[in-house]
Amino acid sequence: MPPKPVIVVTDGDETAYNALKEASQDLHLYLLRQSKGNPTRLNGPHLVDAVVKVSHEPVVVMVDDQGESDTGPGEKALEVLMNAPEIKVLGVIAVAANTRSVDGVHVDSSVNAHGRLVHQAVDKDGRSQSSAVIRGDTVDVLADDQGRVPIIGLGDVGKMHGQDSIKEGVPATKRALQEILERSGYNAR
Repeated sequence: MPPKPVIVVTDGDETAYNALKEASQDLHLYLLRQSKGNPTRLNGPHLVDAVVKVSHEPVVVMVDDQGESDTGPGEKALEVLMNAPEIKVLGVIAVAANTRSVDGVHVDSSVNAHGRLVHQAVDKDGRSQSSAVIRGDTVDVLADDQGRVPIIGLGDVGKMHGQDSIKEGVPATKRALQEILERSGYNAR
């Protein structure tokens, strides 16, 4: 069986889940409900097992460290997902947070609060920053994967002062998912 295509999002709270659910339905993606949690409740092997059992693809998987600046459960699960032969990570949406004492990760691009693609990182509110390094509680482990998969920065999923709300159609979340699909070549299949 070929590896299951996956998009990983480094956020897992209820608001992010609802925004990703809305965007995933619009884009015909499957959001893995079991991956929801702040912090991530399932470990990496259990997430891989859950992904493999899904009959739809691509699968959107959420991971979250709940603000932990050290390597927490979300990053540990992310590391397993990135290296599991049963799945093919199409890309990662690296979500900004106000977590201090993190290295961050260099993003290929980001989506700002207005749903526009920018070449630098964004902060939690979806505002463009001066560098391409996004800082978040669940992104440091991605440093080894730079260049291997697309990494797209995003502000706080479903929030960004209401600009990415369900009422507004979650434009930033939707655009970030679309960007991963395009850059990975999945849409060309």
